[in-house]
Amino acid sequence: MYSPTPSDWREANRKRWDERVPLHLASDYYDVEAFSSGGKDPLRTFELTEVGDVTGRSLLHLQCHIGLDTLSWARHGASRVVGLDFSEPAVDAARDLAAELGLTADQASFVAADVYDAADAVPDTAYDIVYTGVGALCWLPDIRRWAETAAALVAPGGFLYLAEFHPLTDILDDETGSRIAYDYFARDAWIDETPGGYADTTTPTVHNRSVEWQHPVGEVITALASAGLRIDFLHEHDSTLFERFGALELRDGAYRFPASRPRIPLMYSLKASKPAAT
Repeated sequence: MYSPTPSDWREANRKRWDERVPLHLASDYYDVEAFSSGGKDPLRTFELTEVGDVTGRSLLHLQCHIGLDTLSWARHGASRVVGLDFSEPAVDAARDLAAELGLTADQASFVAADVYDAADAVPDTAYDIVYTGVGALCWLPDIRRWAETAAALVAPGGFLYLAEFHPLTDILDDETGSRIAYDYFARDAWIDETPGGYADTTTPTVHNRSVEWQHPVGEVITALASAGLRIDFLHEHDSTLFERFGALELRDGAYRFPASRPRIPLMYSLKASKPAAT
């Protein structure tokens, strides 16, 4: 249901995410046990390829949730990773996981703060890489403010990397994903009351109200360019991470539409650089 932005949007979303932290920690979707033992890398192959070698580089992960992606970058060689999320239970879980992996606070640290306040909340003024993982931007009403905040935290010569669900998927019908059902350019908030979530659909939940926004790709690109970053690439992908539509099939470790259907972008990724200091 589209609606003007309610005044309690941030608190409603925080309560929803706080409640789901223990569900996610126990879920097969995240499989924290396999991650802790080194048997699972949650980063997607295209992310590792596009970001490239992170050895010796500092990395800030905005909206990090329970920190699995953040800590994976540390495993791949980042000299220092910092994760930020507005959910204190999620940050506590991320800190516990970092300690379990034997990482010191200098190697991996986590901060509980709103993403718009990141510049004042994180321990360093800038990072070689600012990373944002999938399913993050939809929780933010002002994408220009997000871009300005993220760009300010990219060190000269560094870059921002974003992997996200393609906004085209937000306008397709929920059952088959075969017809346009919603407005691509809608700017009002999408308010939902669906219980459970993507990682656990069976455990009863109390805080079910969510407030989200869709951000067309052009809006994201323009916001980053306006914030002073240079767009290095924009890649679109025909696969996604979960069975969002009933017609999707699990092939090669990702969900795709059947080969008999025309392909559409289900995710996208981009890299935007800050010029080196002169």
